[in-house]
Amino acid sequence: MSAIGRISEIIDLAQITDRMEFIFNSVIDCDAYIRNKIEYEVNGRIIPAFLLIPKGEAPFPAVLVNHQHHSQRNWGKSEVCGLVGDPLQDFGSKLACAGFVVIAPDAICFEERRVNARGTEENHTEDEWNHFLALCHGILTGETLAKISIEDAIGAVSVLNGLDIVDKTKIGCLGHSYGGNTTYFATAFDKRISYAMSSGSVVSYKHRMDNSIGIEMSSIIPGFLKEFEIVDVIKEIAPRDFLIICSDEDKYSKDAPQIYEIVRKHYISRNAERNLQIKQYNGGHQLTQERFDYILEWITSHA
Repeated sequence: MSAIGRISEIIDLAQITDRMEFIFNSVIDCDAYIRNKIEYEVNGRIIPAFLLIPKGEAPFPAVLVNHQHHSQRNWGKSEVCGLVGDPLQDFGSKLACAGFVVIAPDAICFEERRVNARGTEENHTEDEWNHFLALCHGILTGETLAKISIEDAIGAVSVLNGLDIVDKTKIGCLGHSYGGNTTYFATAFDKRISYAMSSGSVVSYKHRMDNSIGIEMSSIIPGFLKEFEIVDVIKEIAPRDFLIICSDEDKYSKDAPQIYEIVRKHYISRNAERNLQIKQYNGGHQLTQERFDYILEWITSHA
């Protein structure tokens, strides 16, 4: 069995349809693009998302934007589409203005996928508890948060893949922090993604455990470390374009340069060394204007 096949078996990933139907809930004209609020369904789960469609002549490149965590479960898709929160998380509207179709779903336990709150309403104490319960229930049932987050992201790619206006050779994926974790897992499994960027997220489980660094609940995969590490997941992205953004004081990407060097050898073996890139900054975990601009420039270079 291949490595990716075995990782899929450990996570127990379900097969996701190649094209995903969805329903429109609202449509808002944002001048340069249309912001559609949609819902799609993966294995019985209803996933709310924003689908941003630029004005102009198709076909368009497209990108899946995975939101961060930041202990703000009331902000998911709305933050990466510029409606709330940190402007340096607003990849969605910027890319839509640059001519990309953008899909930005709510991850499980975020924004509209919370138990006791909806929209961007704050409910931090109950949100944290319900997220923990979802982790526990997932471990007991086999429907782990890791499995759900990866399947839901692949489902979002299927939404893009089903749109006639999308250039199927130019579907990308990006995310910062928690969203970066989702990005490299989804990209490893979904070969329809031709380029991807993970920021503040490429770090080994070993480094986290050796240094008592928290592990996000959607990264907890029972039994995974018996056979694999994060480096094995990222190897599966080769030979496609992959950019790692990290920083020297960020504990959530501390050993990214070491992971890069190992993966680089794999890219070389695939005659694709130039397709793997790393950009390390001074500073901590949070995105800066410099990093934000670099990420946008790198993504738009694939249009």
